[in-house]
Amino acid sequence: MRLAGRITDWNDAQGFGFVSPNGGGDRTFVHIKAFQRGSRRPAVGDLISYLPSRDARGRLQATEIRHVGQQIETSGSPPTRWPSAVIGVGTLLVVLLLAVFRVVPVMIAGGIAGLSLVSFVVYGLDKNAAGRGAQRIPEKHLHLLSLVGGWPGALIAQPVFRHKTIKQPFQTVFWTTVVLNVAGLAWLIGSGTVARMLDGS
Repeated sequence: MRLAGRITDWNDAQGFGFVSPNGGGDRTFVHIKAFQRGSRRPAVGDLISYLPSRDARGRLQATEIRHVGQQIETSGSPPTRWPSAVIGVGTLLVVLLLAVFRVVPVMIAGGIAGLSLVSFVVYGLDKNAAGRGAQRIPEKHLHLLSLVGGWPGALIAQPVFRHKTIKQPFQTVFWTTVVLNVAGLAWLIGSGTVARMLDGS
């Protein structure tokens, strides 16, 4: 039976909280991934409807959550989650080609590839920690990896793990780090620093 209740606790950084049902009863665990696709970001005080269930340990959890009164367009094909992954893979292929044709040094291309792999793994670890309610990896560490060149791996990881894709403040900072990293690489190429590195290799 579908219930209605109000979110009484919400940790936006970790994407979970609790809902207390209208009319009384046990509060129920709420996770961001249980919200209907297209829902806005939840907050304390929101009225939601949900189906109560129990996890493998017998704990109450909410499923098929939606905000009370919110209309969500459900017709047509669901939006794809993969454009960012395509961009990430494409970027790595371009970097590889630039190294092959000696536009950028192998050291730089290898660094971007290596940092992208680290970013991909770190996103996976953080997503796993979020699901278990364990210690999370600080967002500033994720952003630092992107800033120093690991953003292609982050672009691949976000849709693969369905992690950090709908949190707008995070995405704003993330894309800022991408722009700064690309601008930095462009400056190195334009200043002749990359050319000197190639001549010395």
